[in-house]
Formats: sequence, structure tokens, C-alpha cells
Amino acid sequence: MNAPIQRSLFLRILLPFAAGYFLSYLYRTVNAVLGPVIAGELALPDNALGLLTSTYFLAFGAAQLPLGMLLDRYGPRRVEASLLIIAALGAAVFALADGLTGLTLGRALIGLGVSACLMASFKAFSQWFPPEKQASLTGWIMASGGMGALAAAKPLEMALGFSGWREILIGLAVVTLIVALALWYFVPDKTIERSGTGFAEQLAGVRAIFASRHFWRYAPMGFCFTGGFMAIQGLWASRWMNVMESLDAAAVAARLTWMGSAMLGGFLFMGFFASALVHRGISLEKLFRTAMFAAFLAFAVICLQPQWAGDWLWPLLGACFSLSNIAYSLVAQAFPSHLSGRANTALNLLVFAGAFGLQWGIGILVDALQANGWHVTSAYPAAFYGLLGAQLLSLIWFLLPRRQS
Repeated sequence: MNAPIQRSLFLRILLPFAAGYFLSYLYRTVNAVLGPVIAGELALPDNALGLLTSTYFLAFGAAQLPLGMLLDRYGPRRVEASLLIIAALGAAVFALADGLTGLTLGRALIGLGVSACLMASFKAFSQWFPPEKQASLTGWIMASGGMGALAAAKPLEMALGFSGWREILIGLAVVTLIVALALWYFVPDKTIERSGTGFAEQLAGVRAIFASRHFWRYAPMGFCFTGGFMAIQGLWASRWMNVMESLDAAAVAARLTWMGSAMLGGFLFMGFFASALVHRGISLEKLFRTAMFAAFLAFAVICLQPQWAGDWLWPLLGACFSLSNIAYSLVAQAFPSHLSGRANTALNLLVFAGAFGLQWGIGILVDALQANGWHVTSAYPAAFYGLLGAQLLSLIWFLLPRRQS
């Protein structure tokens, strides 16, 4: 394949999927800024806000196993474009809702609609590009997600000064439809082998993944670290900064912007240097292990000494999280290419189960502790300590000798 054709193929695949993942991450974290506004307008308590925000993760996670089978059978272009139409519908329902039920339904439809954005891009990369290029491509696609996180921080807070949250969601619905059309019309199709892809064979592939010791070495890390960070970033980081550090809305948005910038920096690092590091003998597993250990230390200091967090520990946590996505490549490498979609979505199921359960669970625990007489400045650290303990256990499990895990 000559260079101009290869460059054209690269752009036709990367750009539409990057736009989709940008929207996915924007939708994922938008409630960190919009949540307090919506809660104030509709008088929602913390547990209701946690349920509302985490419903995205529940719908997203529930879609992962059937999504893996659909991606392996029908290909990433058709699957993601179709689902993004559901996301646009969800954004419209959310914008028009006047109570918790409508908001929750809209949020669930959004979660379902963007559930393919990352996994579809991984599937497309595995179809069109050699393995040594996929780590860098993963970095680029994750960078687009980092840009979505940035857009959901200070720019979104500024947009609230010009329009209401309902108008913002309607605008996002329109943009989502445009991206769906771009995916449908511009992304090329790869010939898909359909032999042996009946429902029974598809389920057999899923069972093989969940029976793998290699998969379960990474699964607890996905639940507690990646899922835990998503739960914190998407809602509770802003509440922590407000309650424990007494920051106002503008300062919280600025802090979240720094956090998103650090994530973006980590993703760009992967895009530029991942392949080169592998060629120099620095394994992706070593990079993953180092980043997760640093993430644990940063979160521990935030929990135990909030006054030390300042403007640098939260961005450090974001930068380390950006490298947690290496786990998808590490898990998928152990399985044949025709199982790549199911391997990645199986891990993603655990990630989003963690994000949903931990995000909602923190809200329930904080409300329960306050109902039993705890002050809010004691309730939030107690909830965060629980997550920190779970991360410690998963890290110990991951570091055990491989033959034991």
C-alpha cells in the first residue's frame, strides 16, 4: 500500500472514531459540572445525583458483552454509527426531562449509545493495522477522549454562562447525529469472516475469555482503578474539592481542566512514544504497573491529606489513569484476533461495572453516614477510604506471581 493511500486510510478510520470517543468522554464527565446545577434546580440529594450520573455506566457496562459479539460479526462502522443515534436520542430526552425519571432514562440511553465508541475503534485498528502500531493508535484515540474531558470542564462551565444546561444537551444531540453520519459514510468496511460466528460459537468465545487466568489478572485492576477513577472524575472529584477543599465552582472547573489536561498529556505520550518504547525493550506491562502504583500513591495522599492535594496531585492522578488503558492491549494480545472485540468488551464490562457501582455506592454511603450523624467532611473521606482499600487489594492481586493469578 503506497503512502498516500495509507495516509488516507489512517485519517478515514482515526478521525471519525476519535470524534465518537470525544463525545463519549464528554458525555461521561459532563455531570461533574452540570450535576450540581441540575441537582440545585430539581432539588436532588447526593444519592439521587450519584444514581443519575452512574446510570450511564450501568447501561454502558450492560452493553459490553453483546457489543463484543456484534463488533466481531458486523464490524465497527455499522455498530457504532447505529448506536450513536441512540445516544443523540438520549441527549434529547435528558434535555427535555423535568424529573429524576426522565433524566435517568436519558442518561441510560446516552450510556448505551456511546458504549461502542472506544471498543469499535480498537476493533477497527486490529482489522486495518499491524500490532506494533496499535499501541500508538490507542494513544491517539484516548487523546480524543482526553479532549472530551477537557471540554467537559472549564469550557462547559463557561458555556453555562451563555445558555442553560438543556440547550447544551440539545446541541450535543445534534453533534452526535453528525458524527454518526460521518462514521456511516466515510469509514471503510473490512471483509468480515462469518464462518463459525453463530450465536453458540460467539458465546463459546466469551466463555473462553472469562475462563482465562490472564483475563482475571487484569479484571480487578479494571474494576477498582480504571472504574474507580471514572467514578471519581465523573462526579465525586468536584464534590470533594467543594466540600473538603472549599473551592467554588470556578476553581473546581479550573482544577478539573488541569486534570483533563494531564490525562490528555498521558494519551499523547502513548500516541507518540508507545511503539518506540516497545521497540526499545520497555514492555507495556511494566509501564502499566508503574503508572498504577503511582496512581495508588497519589489517590492515597488525596484521601489521607486533602490539604496536600493542591493543584498537582489531581492532575498526577489523571496522567496515571491515562496509562491504565494499556490494559486493553495487554488483555487482547493473549487471544486470537477474531476474539479481540469480545476480549476488550469483557474487560470494559468490569471497568464500567466498577464505575457504576462505585459512583452510586459513594453517594449512598455519604448520605447514610450523614443520616447517622457524621459531618459531611468526615463522610466523604470514609467513602474514599473504601475505594482506596479496594485498589490496594487489586494491586496486590495483580502483583502476585503470574502462576498464582
